[in-house]
Amino acid sequence: MPINQLKEPFQHERIPLKTLEERRKEKKARNAAGTIKRIWSYLAREKMMLSLVILATVASSGLALLGPYLIGMAIDDYIVTQEGTGLAMLLVWLVVIYLFHSLSIFLQNYWMVGIAQNTVYTLRENLFTQFHRLPISYFDKRQHGELMSRVTNDIDNINNTLNQSVIQIFSSVLTLVGTLVVMLMLSPLLTLVTMTVVPLMYLGMKWITKRTGPLFKMRQRDLGELNGYVEETVSGQHVVKTFSQENRVIGEFKERNKKLRHTGFWAMTISGFIPKIMNMLNFLSFGLIALVGGLFAVKGIITVGVIVIFTEYARQFTRPLNELSNQFNVLLSAIAGAERVFNVMDEKQEETDEESAEMLPETTGHVTFDDVSFAYEDTPILNHITFEANPGETIAFVGHTGAGKTTIINLIARFYNYDAGKIALDNVDIKDIKRSSLRQHMGFVLQDSFLFKGTIMENIRYGRLNATDEEVIEAAKNANAHTFITRMSNGYRTVLDQDGSGISQGQQQLLTIARALLADPAILILDEATSNIDTITEVTIQDALKRLMHGRTSFVIAHRLNTIQEADKIIMLEHGRIMEKGSHRELIKKKGHYYHLFQGQLTEV
Repeated sequence: MPINQLKEPFQHERIPLKTLEERRKEKKARNAAGTIKRIWSYLAREKMMLSLVILATVASSGLALLGPYLIGMAIDDYIVTQEGTGLAMLLVWLVVIYLFHSLSIFLQNYWMVGIAQNTVYTLRENLFTQFHRLPISYFDKRQHGELMSRVTNDIDNINNTLNQSVIQIFSSVLTLVGTLVVMLMLSPLLTLVTMTVVPLMYLGMKWITKRTGPLFKMRQRDLGELNGYVEETVSGQHVVKTFSQENRVIGEFKERNKKLRHTGFWAMTISGFIPKIMNMLNFLSFGLIALVGGLFAVKGIITVGVIVIFTEYARQFTRPLNELSNQFNVLLSAIAGAERVFNVMDEKQEETDEESAEMLPETTGHVTFDDVSFAYEDTPILNHITFEANPGETIAFVGHTGAGKTTIINLIARFYNYDAGKIALDNVDIKDIKRSSLRQHMGFVLQDSFLFKGTIMENIRYGRLNATDEEVIEAAKNANAHTFITRMSNGYRTVLDQDGSGISQGQQQLLTIARALLADPAILILDEATSNIDTITEVTIQDALKRLMHGRTSFVIAHRLNTIQEADKIIMLEHGRIMEKGSHRELIKKKGHYYHLFQGQLTEV
């Protein structure tokens, strides 16, 4: 059945999304062999442990072949002839063989678990490290929950495969080869009869895996999208409830959940055919061996013991095929997850520092923009921006949304690289300064005050990790945060959640100001730092910001123009160009763009 004709299970309506056939083409394996090779490169780091696993697997496979052979010998030499006295000793050897077989299986599983855990540990570490090497633009275009899914679900799939499948596949291949060799030695004719089912197995596997491979890839992608949506809606619960959008959000979740159920149902259903087909062919193989072997035994071509050995070997031959087919489903799912992990690892990292870039131990905070232009994905954002910020000055950027205010800040911090012109710090092109050194001289207070899960003391100390408790407390006092902190039951040891629940938004902002004060940067960047704060709290925050900005070169983005009237220079932006610049009084006298914007806000008030 073509994939695009698969129906939604349990209900008759079609999902109003792309057909499975269209999505299968989109998610076709880019390079499954290359993905497996890359996984193997991680496994190969555990050479000693892998060698032990291989030895234990070879031992278990060899012992598994020896047992049935001894049973056949016992039937022919002792049971059928009823002669000889070595049957008891043979039984003792069988017990010893199966004991060592069990021990070798235990050891190979034990060692492989260690290899798997070390491998996924390294994968997670490399992936998390890669997250911190990617440019800001990468995260701007992707759901955070979808990226989290790659660290958790996709790597867990790889872990499960390494734990379950690698040994199984290797052991199955050894058993297949060993069984085939011994069967040919005992009876080539009966071996040929046993092999008649192999072409049928191959055709069945080919038909199934052609359909399940793309479905497993789609399932992993759908799971990532669902996780991303859940993370997004959980983080935005206040917005959802404020606008009474619960029903719409639940409906969209159901749609995504239905989409995942659809691909998951058909991936598992079609792959579930594999063991059924294998079992049917197993029974066919046993029947053929019993029929043909019985005829050969009657004619004296083979013995009864050989038939018993072949019956057991036929099971051992088809069992590895069955296990390989079952593990193939797990392998497909792991390859799908691994591709998503390696796709992130292969993303272009944030541009490395130029070879000429050097550390900047100190700075006065003198920043100049000289005819700077910048385009984002071929869309012009800034055009010929020129201005100067002298040490200790406050520069404010105003303008409508999309004018380019935040882009200027991102260029100063080198989150993006400008295309033309020059940005200099203390007359040194910032491209000649290492990014880590450049950002060490900068402090950020943003519109959304991000706090980590941990104590208030730890959140403030994030600005300078080697700061003492006394220095943290002093920074909190200067930020007007000390009073509300000491009123809390555990004071500075109060544990905050990631979203800062338990304290107000204004208090959260005061903590971020304290963090910036502790860092003691030469350059300060304030991006809508008071836009979400009530008027009364804003007075407290503005007082803390004045202390923070004192003696530092400050770049301020503000929509409320009354908060920037004391700025040394105000730059009015429109469509990526500077329309006006000057002090508040100078711009008001001009009665130009800034004047009309200011008057408009006064009218609104």
